[in-house]
Amino acid sequence: MEKEKSSIISAAIIAVGIICLGLFLKAGIDNFVNRDRKVTVKGLAEMEVPADKVTWPIVTKETGNDLQLLYSTIKTKQDAIIRFLKTNGIAESDIMVNAPRVNDRDANDYSSERSTERYNVTSVITVSTADVDKVSALIVRQGELLREGIAIVDSYDSSVNYELTSFKEIKPKMMDEAIENAKKTAVQFAEQSGLKLGKIDTADQGYFSIDDRDSNTPQIKKLRVVTTITYSLK
Repeated sequence: MEKEKSSIISAAIIAVGIICLGLFLKAGIDNFVNRDRKVTVKGLAEMEVPADKVTWPIVTKETGNDLQLLYSTIKTKQDAIIRFLKTNGIAESDIMVNAPRVNDRDANDYSSERSTERYNVTSVITVSTADVDKVSALIVRQGELLREGIAIVDSYDSSVNYELTSFKEIKPKMMDEAIENAKKTAVQFAEQSGLKLGKIDTADQGYFSIDDRDSNTPQIKKLRVVTTITYSLK
């Protein structure tokens, strides 16, 4: 009786061992089969937002031979520009007056000719503010300064610059959207392949870009993020 009972226990232990071994083998085979089943997808998120900072360099130039007269003329025009800005709601703290730049044409060693007007004086008043709409409206109205004999000069280094300083606050939301869009694509692929979507295997932080919406509306920024995610498939 004891021998028969011992045989039953031994058989049970062997059966349990065989079952466990089978489960382990199955798990190992499944892992081996599934480890190369992956799908890599890209997620895109786009958004258009208004700029929240503008820098406007207001450039004027005067030419002549009398430096004292030129400085006096420049000062008069600077005062008129500042008055125009303040009258239209620009805070004094947002206005910076740069020192005039003087170019002595007679001191140019690369030119053998002497100009009839020796000095070229450039004045730059810079407006930098978060009140983008107000400045944009004034840029359109800058022609009003012509009535006071003030011509605003366009140059390669005096273009209006619109920025988006709040990008760091927007970035997490866009990342979430890009990841969600990537997951939707991966789920669709898995379903069409008769598989199930597993966990994330690798993920790229994503490529961010900030561009003007177009050349006519640089105060509107187009944000774009592309993230690359690899999922395992079951």
